[in-house]
Amino acid sequence: MPTSSDLAISVRSLSKLYAIGEKRQGYRTLRESLSSLFSRRASKNGHAGDGAAPKTFWALRDVSFDVRRGEIVGIIGRNGAGKSTLLKILSRITDPTSGEVEISGRAGSLLEVGTGFHPELTGRENIFLNGAILGMKRAEITARFDEIVSFAGTEQFLDTPVKHYSSGMYMRLAFAIAAHLEPEILIVDEVLAVGDAEFQKKCLGKMGDFSHSGRTVLFVSHNMAAVNSLCKRCILLESGSIVTDGPTEKVTGLYHAQFAEAVWGQSDLRAAPRTGNGEARFTSMTVQPVAPDSSPLDAAYTGCDLDIKLIIEASQDISNANVSLIIWDRSGYRLTNVNTWKKGRLLDLLAGDRACIRFRVRELLLLPGSYVIGLWIGHERVDAIDYIEQAASIDVVPNPADNKSPMEFSGPYLCRFDQDISVLPNRESSEDILQASDVEI
Repeated sequence: MPTSSDLAISVRSLSKLYAIGEKRQGYRTLRESLSSLFSRRASKNGHAGDGAAPKTFWALRDVSFDVRRGEIVGIIGRNGAGKSTLLKILSRITDPTSGEVEISGRAGSLLEVGTGFHPELTGRENIFLNGAILGMKRAEITARFDEIVSFAGTEQFLDTPVKHYSSGMYMRLAFAIAAHLEPEILIVDEVLAVGDAEFQKKCLGKMGDFSHSGRTVLFVSHNMAAVNSLCKRCILLESGSIVTDGPTEKVTGLYHAQFAEAVWGQSDLRAAPRTGNGEARFTSMTVQPVAPDSSPLDAAYTGCDLDIKLIIEASQDISNANVSLIIWDRSGYRLTNVNTWKKGRLLDLLAGDRACIRFRVRELLLLPGSYVIGLWIGHERVDAIDYIEQAASIDVVPNPADNKSPMEFSGPYLCRFDQDISVLPNRESSEDILQASDVEI
């Protein structure tokens, strides 16, 4: 059992209740306040009131966990699981309905793009403003100012009001401030969602440095590859409660299993969790494992083909759209991405059109196990029209024709190769030996 001195965060029986549809009251005059008072008295005497009481729901319910100093803990779960509510309570933005939180040390929070920024102030001014919000003295901010600007890469726009920044520039500057002002606890919510690949790499490296220096990170993300690479421990939330708390690989595997059941045949995707601008949507997917002669199989085995048919419906005109099919392993690592752009084919649809996209994945050289299929359609390989990260999962079984089980080999997938092995006589020249024993693959 960790002692209190070992703990950076201690959460006990934390709950948060919200009202749904409750009408928010604006500022009122004295006359309106008095009128409301008499109306409430009339209601108590049997007269008509203002309507039914608002419905409520528990965003968090009886959540308890501890975080040791120096730990990087991932918090994952589908949308609405309670992740952001938890972080807002830990950041003292909102109060819990019940329960308690103990935080030992100065905490810095990065919850939304531009949190704590004033849009009319420049980037330079917001560095000092945001640093003050985090509890830093002006001398501390000044000492780290050049590091912050260099990390954010916003030198050119430092004296521009941040209302003119893109969301990516906002996030780079906000993360740079939070990371370089060195809070003892860093609370981060989806910081990688708007960053490019280079910035994401810098963020992960910086958070890794945090743990090595004995500081603590709470990291919320839907990017399971980032969670797996950064966190040794993970907490899975569902409907406001903790489902499991343990090693990251085990917890992320359970997270993927929540979304997608192993399926062969057709799946209805209209109600699937998704992101994107909604100009078009994946409505169904059919997955069928097939043998090399195109005959259907009852199960997918290592080396078989997959026939995948996607139905897309457009609500607006779209042009030059790229359709991608992504295969993830259970830990959230992207193994492959096949798409129409790679074949030189982009999709044009008018509002109301339906399109059928067929992929034939040749020689599925994955080791036996469970995998997740994701679907994406968008422009320029950047802007998402519709993205379903976990559309379905597939189970791959050993090939019955193989003499040796692929499980004897390591790595996420296999490859086909040829080789030539020669037994050579003794030679004096090592160069001759190398030339004679080359293996062609």
